[in-house]
Amino acid sequence: MKAIGRNLIIEKIEEGTTETTGGLLLAGLHRDDIRYVKANVIEVGDEVMGLKKQDLIYYDRHAGHKIEISNKSYHVIKTQDVVVVL
Repeated sequence: MKAIGRNLIIEKIEEGTTETTGGLLLAGLHRDDIRYVKANVIEVGDEVMGLKKQDLIYYDRHAGHKIEISNKSYHVIKTQDVVVVL
């Protein structure tokens, strides 16, 4: 698997449940107040600078598209959707 151009192939890191100040438990899917999510970079396109494989990033959760390769889910996003590199 190889990313092309300014694309990244990432694997989303699932966040666990969190507790609100009122005591409600929220699953990661119900956290509408969080815009950016954490992911692991699997593959970097040939035009991408400043990122490499295995980097941990935060990206806009509405960005990109989901793909399935060998029964495993990945996301393809553009470099401009990355906001933080850890």
